[in-house]
Amino acid sequence: MPYELIIDSGQDSDRIALLKDKKLVELHQEFQDTKFSVGEIYVGKVKKIMPGLNAAFVDVGHEKDAFLHYHDLGPYIKSWMKISKSALEGGIKTGDLSDFKMEPETLKTGKIGSILKRNQRILVQIAKEPISSKGPRLTTEISIPGRYFILVPFYDTVNVSKKISTIEERKRLKHLATSLKTPKMGLICRTAAEQKGGQELHRDIVELQDRWESIFKNVQGADVRDKVLGEPRRSFSIIRDLLSYDFSNIAVNNKALHEELKHQLSGINKELVKRLKHYRGKEKIFSHFGVEKQIMASFGKTVSCPGGAYLIVEHTEALHSIDVNSGSKQNRSKSQEENALATNLDAAQEIARQLRLRDMGGIVVIDFIDLRKPALKRQLTDALKDAMSEDKAKHTILPMSKFGLVQITRQRVRPEMSVTTAEDCPTCRGTGKVNSSTLIDDEIESHLIYLLQTAKHKNLTLVSNPYIIAYLKDGVPSVRQKWFMQHRQWVKLKQDTNCNMLEYHFLDSKGELIDTEKP
Repeated sequence: MPYELIIDSGQDSDRIALLKDKKLVELHQEFQDTKFSVGEIYVGKVKKIMPGLNAAFVDVGHEKDAFLHYHDLGPYIKSWMKISKSALEGGIKTGDLSDFKMEPETLKTGKIGSILKRNQRILVQIAKEPISSKGPRLTTEISIPGRYFILVPFYDTVNVSKKISTIEERKRLKHLATSLKTPKMGLICRTAAEQKGGQELHRDIVELQDRWESIFKNVQGADVRDKVLGEPRRSFSIIRDLLSYDFSNIAVNNKALHEELKHQLSGINKELVKRLKHYRGKEKIFSHFGVEKQIMASFGKTVSCPGGAYLIVEHTEALHSIDVNSGSKQNRSKSQEENALATNLDAAQEIARQLRLRDMGGIVVIDFIDLRKPALKRQLTDALKDAMSEDKAKHTILPMSKFGLVQITRQRVRPEMSVTTAEDCPTCRGTGKVNSSTLIDDEIESHLIYLLQTAKHKNLTLVSNPYIIAYLKDGVPSVRQKWFMQHRQWVKLKQDTNCNMLEYHFLDSKGELIDTEKP
């Protein structure tokens, strides 16, 4: 199915939208001043050792110290500490591991206090971005992702993605990667490597090794909190991960970013360069491709499904909850159980899209419409698994419980995508409170007195909604007649259905709006 990549590059942030059949399935927003992206490597300093947690807190420059658990050290932590210490002290200036003497592997049941010491400097990689009040989560089991491979230093093995199912292709990739890799540098073949030629795969491995070497160049003279490996622009890492899709169109509105992408893509896939377009239209790029409208329709508390059902999405600190409602569209020719299944299957597709779109991680609890038959429950679970098959985040789906609940755990490595879809009410200005309707005539009159007596206006026109106008005109004597008897000036009244309930404006004798904010 055709995919499109739409990139809206602004002064403060880049927004990247992935469309499948013109429908928004992923949205990424990267702020230019945001630090600590997953995969970046920093010079950290151990601040605290917590034996009870078997973890350490490390200073990498965030307001909250980053968290490093013993299990995230990896079996080759002693080798990594040895080479990183030498690099930090200027002893090693290359990442060549051919003649490097490996240290013994650590035990899975060890204690962090036997590995790390307070005030020790160490190179660490961001495993999870800061989320809520928590600092980043770190790892020292270094991995460097490319388009087709992931480079894992100190491992001397080649593994192939489980999503590549054919035995022949798995053998081919493993044989090629084994022949191309350097000693003590492991490789993981990504799904995108499937059916790719040896030249493309070799180019990707060379680029990964260059990035590994750049760590040892950048670490020379680096201090605590300095970044020694990262993307020149945060959006590049996201775009690189998305390039595994077959794109029919890639559009970007920024000329400089267009040229950078063109340069990068020319070394990856020349066909993608032909599909890369620089958007120059007057309309905003997200509006032109229909992305903005889909964002506003997809990120609210209530989300509609194509078949008529709708979802209620709630977020808490502990978990996310999604409630499935049947809506008004029901097929009366079907039984209640068939209708419930049809609604649930429809909702499953939208739920899978919502999880990717909002990048919801952690625990997700879905309250589907109750199904009695076990066969129908299995059918729904299978449909949900199939709908989430393209989700690259690691996830686990449990079978439906007897209460009709489905639990999902989904990998969380960055804060959830949140978009404000509601606008402030022009009457209450977002406070949720308005002035009492019984005082509206007093408020209007106070402005009227100021305009007539202080500002010396004549032939005034009051514009408001039909209800206010009717209130001022009706009665004997009416409010307007009382104003005439008091001020000896007749005020014209004009209805405007676009005005809110308590909204009103004064026009001068030329029909121009008068500012009444400060009477």
